[in-house]
Amino acid sequence: MNETAAAGGEPVRALEPEYYIDDSNYEREKPGIFYRSWICIGHGSQLSKSGDFFTFRISDQDLFAIRDHDNRDRVFFNVCAHRAHQIVKDSGNKRSLVCPYHAWTYDLDGRLKRFPNQQNAALDVSGICLKEVGLEKFCGFLFVNLDPDAKPMSWWFPDVEQQLQAFVPDIDLLQPMRYVEVDEACNWKVSVENYNECYHCPLNHPTFANGVIDPATYNIEPNGYSLRHTTVAANLDRMTYDIDPDANEHATDYSSWYLWPTTSFQVYPGNVLNTYHWTPLGVDRVRVSRGWFTPQGEWSEVIDRLADQDRDTTVAEDVLLVESVQKGLGSLGYRTPGPLVLDPGRGLKSEHSIKSLQDWTRQAMATTGR
Repeated sequence: MNETAAAGGEPVRALEPEYYIDDSNYEREKPGIFYRSWICIGHGSQLSKSGDFFTFRISDQDLFAIRDHDNRDRVFFNVCAHRAHQIVKDSGNKRSLVCPYHAWTYDLDGRLKRFPNQQNAALDVSGICLKEVGLEKFCGFLFVNLDPDAKPMSWWFPDVEQQLQAFVPDIDLLQPMRYVEVDEACNWKVSVENYNECYHCPLNHPTFANGVIDPATYNIEPNGYSLRHTTVAANLDRMTYDIDPDANEHATDYSSWYLWPTTSFQVYPGNVLNTYHWTPLGVDRVRVSRGWFTPQGEWSEVIDRLADQDRDTTVAEDVLLVESVQKGLGSLGYRTPGPLVLDPGRGLKSEHSIKSLQDWTRQAMATTGR
């Protein structure tokens, strides 16, 4: 059946506005999406030696990552097993983990070591430990999933790690050089959907559409819970930085891999890696962090200039778009969702990637009573 029409010939429509504007829906996304998905929490270089740690949040849950004495990276909920006080703040290095409330002390692997008045308490400590969550390393990045029954990232995002390694041959040497953070007054899904279609690019992103990609070859394909953006890079002779086309197989290519729900890896010509991370701050607010990477994180004038160019063009242009969409979703004139443009031939002017995103959202939310 032609996917441009649902059963009975009706068009395939976008998500209902309440998915983007209702606080109750935003609350249901916590267990439906964020407690059960692989979320990027940072880069492995943040845990370079035993005892290094940093704190982070997934939705309303506080956690921390730490490298233990055996140089194994671990992630725990940031809560003491005794009386629920937080264990650590911010980032740093610890020889052991001491709760500030009653000085219950844990080893870096999460096991309880001792507590005050232990000698007089009839308490077996062998089974007491911090609650650990699933952690995977992915091309040097750290991902966690709060669901103890979660399938591995290789099931969620088939072949993506291998593809990234092919496009960025030195990815294991890369570390963050710079982050550009922008707060957007919109629901996180509005921003993610905007990123994952280029129907709007020729009209709204002249620098990107004319200087980076070839619109005639742009395509997006779903793969597991990821979306692969591909195109022939355009105007290599007009790039604002030098590229060695013979450096490797993908030296002149552009591609992007979005990993549902909140991470994307993007590779510019020259094997330049940058990332997107979406952090929801509320039903109508999201922080978008754009990371730029170099070998060992060393400063690069070329990458710094590219980050500025991206911030001042594509990023700034997108902020205007997504914030306007968020206002429109609350309009009484938009109670019936609009039809999606689904071209069977895919391509730049098709919204089949939006259909995938919205299908994943509907499926996840179905488990929370929606």
